[in-house]
Amino acid sequence: MPTPPPTGPLVTRGTLVEDLRRLGVRTGETLLAHTSLRSLGWVNGGAVTVVESLLETLGPDGTLVVPTQTGDLSDPALWRDPPVPERWWAEIRATMPGYDPRITPTRGVGVIPETVRTWPGALRSAHPQTSFAAVGPRAAGIVDGHARDCRLGERSPLARLEERDARVLMLGTGYATCTGFHLAEYRIPAPRVPVGRPAPGGGWEVVTEVSVTSDRFAELGHDFERDRPVVLGGPVGAAKARLFPLREAVAYAERWLPVHRPREEEF
Repeated sequence: MPTPPPTGPLVTRGTLVEDLRRLGVRTGETLLAHTSLRSLGWVNGGAVTVVESLLETLGPDGTLVVPTQTGDLSDPALWRDPPVPERWWAEIRATMPGYDPRITPTRGVGVIPETVRTWPGALRSAHPQTSFAAVGPRAAGIVDGHARDCRLGERSPLARLEERDARVLMLGTGYATCTGFHLAEYRIPAPRVPVGRPAPGGGWEVVTEVSVTSDRFAELGHDFERDRPVVLGGPVGAAKARLFPLREAVAYAERWLPVHRPREEEF
């Protein structure tokens, strides 16, 4: 059976820029973008057009940041989608390629972040599992210094974004993808867990990290949106969009999580 033709809307660079400006994205600002290409409709030029539109809207003085996570650089004992046989685990750990910010592809964050990662002039942070990539004049100050034992905390790009009063753009995605909420997890009691991944220069390493989870982030986002200044707009293309200050989101999560999703600290 032939594939049915798209029903629209037809989305172009020009219509996306117009929609983003109408939403309130400002020239010169720093923007952390969580995106879904599929939600935008039929985009002429795909992910490249979306990135061009974001950069045009931000202008030469603005900086675009996206999560470029690589969750597959992890312990195969924890893999579930799909799992691998236990008899493979030791060899997978011994032979897994190490993280290289220049060439390691993203996983599970969509085609738009992967496009930003490879964009001319893009810089990427050093964490082997939860890196961020940035394009623009403030990129280096945001991605530099991402500690290998701090996935999404004070020594990660999230804290640098908060310092720079960045805003978060959620383009066709829900609050479960809001990485900013994880920064709050580092500021409240939380379990510590062993995290395995390939070591620099070869071999395997295990570090102790704050346990992060997006469990109940959708509920957290619902309450945040009810109580704080979230710009609800769109469509941008065909997508619902949200725009809000990262600092506000983190502060709200710091108060909400201990009440609604308490987790005991373990050392």
